Amino acid sequence: MIITREPGGTPGAEAIRDLLMTGGVDRWSARVEALLFAAARADHVERVIRPAVERGDWVICDRFIDSTRAYQGGAGGLSDAEIMALHGVGSGGLLPDRTLLLALAQDEASERARVRDGGDNDRFAGKSADYHRRLGAAFERLATAEPERFRRIDADGSIDAVSDRLSAALDDLL
Repeated sequence: MIITREPGGTPGAEAIRDLLMTGGVDRWSARVEALLFAAARADHVERVIRPAVERGDWVICDRFIDSTRAYQGGAGGLSDAEIMALHGVGSGGLLPDRTLLLALAQDEASERARVRDGGDNDRFAGKSADYHRRLGAAFERLATAEPERFRRIDADGSIDAVSDRLSAALDDLL
């Protein structure tokens, strides 16, 4: 099993991650972010994900194309067609078998992120409450449009309880 993340997962993609996650919230437009995410993802897919899948390994990735569709698409204003065109070129259109959407009240999610990050917000955490509302709505639209691939997970509760829900959402694939 391979456990990885986006942006990141390879030295090149980690370098792009540093560009994306640091600086002011207005450092990059949604269009530039989408291009940078697509470049990082292309490297990650080529060097880590596709070889693992071809070997028959399971790949668990913290974020993938659906995050770009929600962040730069639904919350950032780019069309899904634009984002998926970039994904088609950069990553051959590879889609996950399952996307787990963790649902949690915004204030609780913000607090968990603050604790996780030691109070240092990345560029995305520092965006406005309106941006985060649009982001949540975009993820919900994606999950509603693709119920065969998405599973909504109640992220409220203990780590063990949430982990059990995540595992249960994968039972049909195992």
